[in-house]
Amino acid sequence: MNKTDSTTSTTNNEYLQLRRLITQKGLLDKAPLYYLHKLIVTLTLLGLSLTLIAVVNNFWVQLINAIFLAFVFGQLGFVGHDACHNQIFRKIRRNEILGLGFNLLIAISRSWWTDKHNRHHSDPNDPDLDPDSDFPVLAFSEEQARSKRGIARLIVKHQAFLLLPLMLFESINLRINSVKFLISSGRKERYLYTESIFFITHFVLYVAFLIYFLGPMHGIVFILVNQAFFGLYMGMSFAPNHKGMPLVEKMDFLHQQVITARNLLPNRLTDFFFGQLGCQIEHHLFTTMPRNNLRKAQKIVKVFCQERSISYYETGLFRSYKEIFQHLHAVSAPLRTTSITPGSAMGESGTNN
Repeated sequence: MNKTDSTTSTTNNEYLQLRRLITQKGLLDKAPLYYLHKLIVTLTLLGLSLTLIAVVNNFWVQLINAIFLAFVFGQLGFVGHDACHNQIFRKIRRNEILGLGFNLLIAISRSWWTDKHNRHHSDPNDPDLDPDSDFPVLAFSEEQARSKRGIARLIVKHQAFLLLPLMLFESINLRINSVKFLISSGRKERYLYTESIFFITHFVLYVAFLIYFLGPMHGIVFILVNQAFFGLYMGMSFAPNHKGMPLVEKMDFLHQQVITARNLLPNRLTDFFFGQLGCQIEHHLFTTMPRNNLRKAQKIVKVFCQERSISYYETGLFRSYKEIFQHLHAVSAPLRTTSITPGSAMGESGTNN
């Protein structure tokens, strides 16, 4: 056995040791009652928002309700995320069926999300393999920044300042990618027709309901506000997980999952608002673990990593955003500083733009 094989074998054994500790504590056991409670609460909030649309005749209240409904859609998305990870039921098909329900409720393709998200989990922060590390209008390394052209290059040049405005369009991006995936997948996707019908049904009912109760003008404004804040909510929920953390190429499972993820410090409010994705390290190590066990697992994982000198990073919510903005600003710096190359046909001033 050569040195590389020996190192890989050691780290694999370490992960198995950690998994054994987690299993012994019962933290991988399914928690359907917990998710039943989450569903009841979230669907009640959905019902409340729809009731307000139907009975309240006040434009400003409806604008607040549009933001509230965006929050509800996000909460539904978190449960759908957990269903796609088979965190809720033992039987995969039951998780799939529940995931299809969220396909109807928030109009995001379950198949597309599962395919993309599984690739992300397999190779987090690998610029060549992780789809979440390769955005057309964002760069997470200087190499990515320099590769941008046209309008994308202009956006990346000032990406730290444009990140939040770009998030307002994330809802549209999710739907476009869902449609492209369903069209390109042909018949190979098991639930292609079901997802397509649910997708169309959602938007027909969504638009018709709003126009009927609020009228065309107010209905359109409600849709724009609702979808913009839904995108912002999703973007702000997922950004702290990996953005600004090290970009790596293929390495052993344990180290790659831990060092590329950022945890948020324990806080009941952020755990609620972000679906406990603040335990991103534990989620990546144990993707089928029910959400309510992640904080319990964190105590074990953190100590385990510290004992083996494996970098385990956690910080506060606002600090995480600061780190993201600083990273995005730093890697795009080459685009803001150009110089004249002797003999070049095209040169620019060597000052900051």
